Amino acid sequence: MAAATAKQGGRDRVPPHPEVRDVTLQQVLDALVDPVRRLIVRELHAAGRDLSCGTIELPVSKSTATHHFHVLRDAGLIRQYYVGTSRMNALRREEMDEVFPGLLRALTDAPEGR
Repeated sequence: MAAATAKQGGRDRVPPHPEVRDVTLQQVLDALVDPVRRLIVRELHAAGRDLSCGTIELPVSKSTATHHFHVLRDAGLIRQYYVGTSRMNALRREEMDEVFPGLLRALTDAPEGR
């Protein structure tokens, strides 16, 4: 699945994304061990649409939030792309469900803190 590529000054602004089938369950679980990253996934799931980084309220600094989004992207959980100057985040539900059936549902259905 190719993301729409935004260009600025001839430079590709879409970060690299792994194929979910190449991601291990351990990578996904390691990404989800952090409560801030689980919050991001829950927010994207609840919204049912792509969200910009700035619209998700997080209890961390901007640079730390950037790190959390990067970890989620590297684990195949989100896809990022630009719309203008906003970095958008899309939960890769269908792809994750194909490779790890029920994992995202279990995460989003579980009460927070469990």
